[in-house]
Amino acid sequence: MLRPMEDKKKQKINIDLDPEVAEGTYSNLAIITHSHAEFIVDFVKMLPGIPKAKVKSRIILTPEHAKRLMKALAENVRKFESMHGPIKETKDGMLPPFTMGGPTAEA
Repeated sequence: MLRPMEDKKKQKINIDLDPEVAEGTYSNLAIITHSHAEFIVDFVKMLPGIPKAKVKSRIILTPEHAKRLMKALAENVRKFESMHGPIKETKDGMLPPFTMGGPTAEA
């Protein structure tokens, strides 16, 4: 028997978080590219004065999931700013001192 849509939204999902993954990976740059079928988000760690950066993690999403992520991030930024005040942004969207050229990033 199929459940109404409201019931599906209330379903609980058990998510397992390995200790290695729980530690997280630091990133201060995200490079986003896409094709007709997927969005690719490369999380990069840049260090001051070092012109070479390394991709620390790559996440591949369907367009639908990319849009859901965008909405979830927007909602979480709104909640954060309502508690802590506006997040300050630099003019070019990059945090200093990471303005040494390279690929254009969207984060």
